[in-house]
Amino acid sequence: MNEQLKHLLDVLPGYLLNYSLNVVGALITLIVGYLVAGWLARLIDRTMARSHKIDPVFRYIPGKIIRIAILIFTLVAVLNRFGVETTSLIAVLGAAGLAIGLALQGTLSNVAAGVMILFFRPFKIADVVQLDGQTYIIDAVGFFICRGHLPDGPAVFIPNSKIWGQTIVNLSVTDNDIRRIDENYGIAYSDDIGAALAILRQIAADEPRILDTPEPLIKVDKLGESSVNILFRVWTKRVDWWDTKIDLVQRCKEALEAGGCSLPFPQRDVHHFHEAAVVRKTGAIEG
Repeated sequence: MNEQLKHLLDVLPGYLLNYSLNVVGALITLIVGYLVAGWLARLIDRTMARSHKIDPVFRYIPGKIIRIAILIFTLVAVLNRFGVETTSLIAVLGAAGLAIGLALQGTLSNVAAGVMILFFRPFKIADVVQLDGQTYIIDAVGFFICRGHLPDGPAVFIPNSKIWGQTIVNLSVTDNDIRRIDENYGIAYSDDIGAALAILRQIAADEPRILDTPEPLIKVDKLGESSVNILFRVWTKRVDWWDTKIDLVQRCKEALEAGGCSLPFPQRDVHHFHEAAVVRKTGAIEG
């Protein structure tokens, strides 16, 4: 018993010294790792913030990833210093991550779609986009959802996977920043087609918001059931498109009527023929 106690007393100082050194080393590793992770994350954030080509939502992601990676590496190093088998721990964490990923695959698909949206940038904040036939104004772009509102005001929250999985029409971005207006005006078959074309061409020439290039196209487009349809196709700057479009509808109608043209509406003439039927005794009907 005395020999065991003596051996324990001989070994204990070295064991305590070694353990104390491990504790101090672990604390120093944790502190240094924490400080390095924070410093490097801030450095990356400042570097990303200097670039105006990177979306504001995307600027802080690399810094957060680097910070988390350094902290995990630091924790593994500390555990390894105390003799913990980190290989099995990493395997357990990997299996847990896989299980969580399978359970949250719907959410992760939104994250993946959000990354693609932020990387390819099919639209930006305040853009007007058309998704599945519905028009939205984008207010914010996130990793899980995009927040926006309808043109008449109600707020809309759209999952990113629903956006990235379909055709996106960005109405705020057009080729050469111009947009076309297509309208059809019908005149009666008895009206003077040449006069109607001259009136519409004069309206296009007098409207300063209508561009000369591409050249306006104003010609007879179709012979309808109750009217001769004239195609009124002109181009404007994108920002002038909506105001010009609604102004031209009233102006063209009033000008055509003032020039002696009538704007017919669909109508049908119904002729009813009544024939007296004489019922014979035999049951035959004779008209």
